[in-house]
Amino acid sequence: MITIIASTNRPNSVSSKIAAYYLSEFISRNIEAQVVKLEDLPHDFTFSALYTNSGKNDEFNILRDKVQNSDKILFVVPEYNGSFPGVLKSFIDGLKFPEGLRNKKAAMIGISSGTMGAVLAMSALTDILNYLGCHVLALKPRITTIEKNFSNDTIIDPTAKNIVQLQIDQFINF
Repeated sequence: MITIIASTNRPNSVSSKIAAYYLSEFISRNIEAQVVKLEDLPHDFTFSALYTNSGKNDEFNILRDKVQNSDKILFVVPEYNGSFPGVLKSFIDGLKFPEGLRNKKAAMIGISSGTMGAVLAMSALTDILNYLGCHVLALKPRITTIEKNFSNDTIIDPTAKNIVQLQIDQFINF
């Protein structure tokens, strides 16, 4: 099972639309996949589901278990202030440690309004995933100036679309 994480809690985010795009691509290849949207996290999860409250928030546990029960995880990483959203780090902190991501396989795609395509965000996230024992696919596409390059639920930029298709093929075989 592949779980695609829309890595922001912003309602109606582009990350969720990109996650839906990947989901349809996996389904078209007969690959079992699902989406976890961090906008579905309980609003108080940093207090009610982490640390001494680990395992005590049923709403959080549903999302956590979807990720932890997956073989592979694809992160849709929006760029927030030169990094990834803090809610993603908090979500990762809420996974069981050390087994939460250990020996799982991960991929990521960076998206941004600017021209960097979340390259720094993906670098920081890669470091965290490596620390946790997660194996990260080297190919990390970036969709820059997302408002111009993603429209009507599809990737407009032909180069970005080709790289995403290549990544999907690699991730399936990873």
